Amino acid sequence: MKRSFLLIFLITLIGVIYISRLFHLQIMKGSENSLTHSATIKVEYDYPERGYIYDRNGKLLVANQLSYDVMIVPKEVEPLDTLEFCSLLKIDKEDFKKRFTKAENYARWLPSVFLKQLAKEDYAYLQEKLPKYKGFYIQKRIIRNYPVKSAANVLGYISEVSEYKAKQSDYYEQGELIGAWGVEKQYEKELRGVKGKRYYKRNNLNEITGSFKDGIYDTLAVPGKDLILTIDSELQQYGELLMSGKRGGIVALEPQTGEILALVTAPSYDPNLLVGRNRSPNSVKLFNDTIGMPTFDRGLQASYAPGSPFKILTGLIGLQEGVIDENSGFFCNHGYRYGRRPNEFMGCHCRIVGRPVRLKTAIAKSCNTYFANTYRKIVDKYENATIGTDAWSEHAKSFGLGNYLGYDLPSGQKGRIPDGKFYDRGYNFRWGATTTISNSIGQGEVETTPIQLANMTAAIANKGYYYTPHIVKKIAGNTSLDSAYTTRRKTTVAPQHFPIAIEAMHESFTKGTARRSRVEGIEMCGKTGTVENFIRVNRKKVQLVDHSIFVAFAPKDNPKIAIAIFVENGGYGSTIAAPITSLLIEKYLNGEVTRKHVEDRMINLSLQERYDNQLLIQNTDTIATRTK
Repeated sequence: MKRSFLLIFLITLIGVIYISRLFHLQIMKGSENSLTHSATIKVEYDYPERGYIYDRNGKLLVANQLSYDVMIVPKEVEPLDTLEFCSLLKIDKEDFKKRFTKAENYARWLPSVFLKQLAKEDYAYLQEKLPKYKGFYIQKRIIRNYPVKSAANVLGYISEVSEYKAKQSDYYEQGELIGAWGVEKQYEKELRGVKGKRYYKRNNLNEITGSFKDGIYDTLAVPGKDLILTIDSELQQYGELLMSGKRGGIVALEPQTGEILALVTAPSYDPNLLVGRNRSPNSVKLFNDTIGMPTFDRGLQASYAPGSPFKILTGLIGLQEGVIDENSGFFCNHGYRYGRRPNEFMGCHCRIVGRPVRLKTAIAKSCNTYFANTYRKIVDKYENATIGTDAWSEHAKSFGLGNYLGYDLPSGQKGRIPDGKFYDRGYNFRWGATTTISNSIGQGEVETTPIQLANMTAAIANKGYYYTPHIVKKIAGNTSLDSAYTTRRKTTVAPQHFPIAIEAMHESFTKGTARRSRVEGIEMCGKTGTVENFIRVNRKKVQLVDHSIFVAFAPKDNPKIAIAIFVENGGYGSTIAAPITSLLIEKYLNGEVTRKHVEDRMINLSLQERYDNQLLIQNTDTIATRTK
């Protein structure tokens, strides 16, 4: 009895599954699918205009222009004079065969792109001749145009839908255009709109005899939505100009909203290079450049040791953990010794000897010894190093470090803020705070991206909170942003601990490491950083020119902009990163730059010789390795 009941149940269950699936395919999706794949129905698409993209001040960054594609439906193609047809399209016979085979393999009854983006003069001539070639027709298409040759890493680009993606998609056909990077990819659904469809009846001679069922299945195209970005195009272009001849990244945020004001990567490229018939050869050049890497967004994807700016965080965590206060002092004596061996010594260049260094001075003068002591006290406060490091790690992560920030761009790196488990896995011996002491000054295993460091700076400017960085300010037709970008995110450090750090950062400009970059009339707060840069050559550690880092915000009260900048092989933070940052702040807050001598020096400064020397050293290592 039980067996018969089980058998009946299984048969019923399988029947219900089959009936549900058939209902879904034939009733819910069947109408449109049968129309699209029917040999007696011809489908024509009406492509909508893609949404425009503007900067925060209404400046047009991305527009549209008409393009003409030669489309093919392989099943409809009749014998033709191949040589004549190839001469019209300016291709050879082998190219024709390759394109035709590709279209057949995709789908014999569906349209696909045979030749994309004809020139206007070729289109006018071909339009007259094409009716004699059955199975071919011209499809008007919208492609992008970039009036401002800037922010390629932000805007991204559009590319053709591959055969594989088309077969996986219910919306796209092979050869159609889709956002492939940057804002174009992240906001593809909003920008693309919805394409319209028209269905026509065909007779046994493949001739169109009229609209299918009086057009009841026809749909109109819905234009894409315009986007207003948070980017300030003038600031973006100025940042790119200042980074000429250099490699690195700049991220500028509005602290009170999390809006990204500038996202600079250097080197970069003209976004128009990835539009039109020349897109393929240009993309090969750009994406295969493994030296300058112009398509690699260093503002989002490059992970660097943060260096001295991280000392501010070490001090704030020490205050929160109660292991130091404003008046806590440590003697420096040119560095911090944390062991008996000669190499167990962290040097310091603050030059304060014979008297205790206190927190504000330690930040302004960048004293390594102070923050090494503070870090050790944080970790040693707990019963073991694993728990102590976990506590330190959680505080640092609350500033948006060590994880993806959740911004609305499709690329990035999470950086690294190690915890206790990280070191438990890495060491097979008993370890403690002195084992990981380099973390205290933003080196060791700590890694951050420029956008994370800019966000950390914004959180300090706001005295303990930040908003998730985002690139889109408004979408046409939408009344509000996603709550993810309007929710205040608090750090684990209490607000009362921030004023002393802010005062110290202000002192960096008045009498500290950034004093030469101060701007009359603007109260800036900042911190320089110089990060050691090593590579392995013939299995030996070789030191190269240091990376130059700077973080800042301004004004000191009610801050309007927070910036982080990394200049690869730039040397001291005060020599390149700090002047560039101060110029950007002056440009944004005052609308113009008065220190023309500083501006000219930064624009004309090229580090290419340093990059060439580094490449030469790396190539020497490669040659030596191959010789062995």
